Amino acid sequence: MGEVVQMHFTTVDYVIFALLLVASAGIGLFYAFSGGRQRTTQEFLMADRSMSCLPVSLSLLATFQSAVAILGAPSEIYAFGTQYWFLGVSYFLGLLIPAHVFIPVFYRLRLSSAYEYLELRFNKTVRICGTVTFIFQMVIYMGVVLYAPALALNAVTGFDLWGAVLAMGLVCTLYTAMGGLKAVIWTDVFQTVVMFAGQLAVIVVGASQAGGIAEVWRKAKEGNRIAGLDLNPDPLERHTFWTLGVGGVFLMLALYGVNQAQVQRYLSSRTEKEAVMSCYVVFPCQQVVLCLGCLMGLVMFARYGEDSPLDKGYVTSNDQMVLYFVMDVFRDLPGLPGLFVACLFSGALSTISSAFNSLATVTMEDLIKPHFPNMTEAKATLLSKGLALAYGLVCLAMAYLASIMGSVLQAAFSIFGMVGGPLLGLFCLGMFFPWANPTGAVVGLVTGLAMAFWIGIGSFVMRMSGAAPGPPVNATDLPLFDNLTTAVMSTLAITTAAPPRPSGVEALYSLSYMWYSAHNSATVVLVGLLVSLITGPMKEKDLTPGTVFPVLGTLLFFLPERYKEKMCCVTPLDRKPSEISTQPYRMAKKDSNGAAYCSKDKETEGSGAPAGGGDPDAGVTTSPSQATHHTVQETAL
Repeated sequence: MGEVVQMHFTTVDYVIFALLLVASAGIGLFYAFSGGRQRTTQEFLMADRSMSCLPVSLSLLATFQSAVAILGAPSEIYAFGTQYWFLGVSYFLGLLIPAHVFIPVFYRLRLSSAYEYLELRFNKTVRICGTVTFIFQMVIYMGVVLYAPALALNAVTGFDLWGAVLAMGLVCTLYTAMGGLKAVIWTDVFQTVVMFAGQLAVIVVGASQAGGIAEVWRKAKEGNRIAGLDLNPDPLERHTFWTLGVGGVFLMLALYGVNQAQVQRYLSSRTEKEAVMSCYVVFPCQQVVLCLGCLMGLVMFARYGEDSPLDKGYVTSNDQMVLYFVMDVFRDLPGLPGLFVACLFSGALSTISSAFNSLATVTMEDLIKPHFPNMTEAKATLLSKGLALAYGLVCLAMAYLASIMGSVLQAAFSIFGMVGGPLLGLFCLGMFFPWANPTGAVVGLVTGLAMAFWIGIGSFVMRMSGAAPGPPVNATDLPLFDNLTTAVMSTLAITTAAPPRPSGVEALYSLSYMWYSAHNSATVVLVGLLVSLITGPMKEKDLTPGTVFPVLGTLLFFLPERYKEKMCCVTPLDRKPSEISTQPYRMAKKDSNGAAYCSKDKETEGSGAPAGGGDPDAGVTTSPSQATHHTVQETAL
């Protein structure tokens, strides 16, 4: 193996990189000292529920477009061709379902944390289980997102490893802890622009050096990198139309439907309509991001052909290859490598800032507030800021751990990508199946997690033992719950010869990673329903109105009424508001100590006013497409 070639940064590059950090910190400080100055938890954690559609949608996009993804997609296309592009098909359903199922339910309940929903629907135990699972997943995730790009950068350019990690970690902690969700969303917008600019620059310059886009396409075609539609239904095949187009939908749902970082964005929108619109706006943006990643991979192929820098030993892992390519293309153009690195770190910053903010929200709303119902607003806000700061420091500690543990850690990380599936299953269980009870929910979640860990560890051990010959597992091959990051796992699955088709347990271990989310969420739902039916299904009168989406009632339209009653399918969302007392809803809101109602609000039957003086139309939609009446009408104070 040749020596790893290092190409160095010029002063201009460092200046551009520094500007990114300064601008991000500046936006944070601006929101810390303007507007409401982050004095209430509502403003700090929920941006006063005043955001409009565009910043929210760009922020949704940036949150899971991490640095690992920017490095992962091009090397995937370079190595395996454009089959991965079909992931774009899953975005249709992956964003339509959250827009019309999850957002309406969450928004009308006026929640702060997605896990508050679990208490309204089941009970406190389920809420705590969901919260703890999420915290566990995010804390692990943050460290890697921070450490992985810095490591690749260090290997290729000699950029100071811990300098980069500390600079990013501290800047990010600073603006998240001072500026709250508003700062996080607006820095995300700025970082999205930088990401687009960086990737576009690489593609434009790279393609012109290769002789134009048409020439790039011709070379890719000759090199068999342009894939046709692969309709092979085998779930063990890593990337086919079905694994990407159908399995991808569940991955998208776990991200855009129930992940706290994203739900918090929807809930910070001015109105429910804006929240739904932001989901629609993300769709074309997602497609553009996917195209940029794929084009970059093709330009890389046009430049190197089958002779990859990896084979020549210039770099030691796939994620370094993209950086090597960028430095190679921009060799005589000072400033542009700096732009790409800024683009890379924008990816990391936007992801970890969202993680800090959502972790602070969840810890505050789900673990602290229920125990201290009388805490003053000022104290609660200070504590939230303290939490955001604490998680920032925990993130740096995790990055340090990631550096010590080396390859043992990869096993751990590939598993954390799987936590999203069981959580999605838990929410689906509550939202679509009225008879699921708390016992079923907890047992289902535990079974789903156990299944995820079993498959995760099993497939890792199987790869390590050499059942699937491939390159060694390296620093950033982390199939985390990032829709593009999962591409990076591809590097683990390169097989030299076509192995015999695995059977039995081995077949389960060789399941395409795109199906993990679907498989694990299905496990949760099935086990949850079985346990619920055995331990006594939920009675209709015990359900909190507004927590069940009436999908079953619609699907089973051919059944006579009395059977529907028996199966508890006539859910509160189906009925006329006048038929249901709003009592359980108000009780639930009181107990969960959400910010939705102040104790001094005089609550009259059928009208509860949100503390923030909510939008008069926010609570009730009677569009024909969605005839779900909400029981509590919200009238502006």
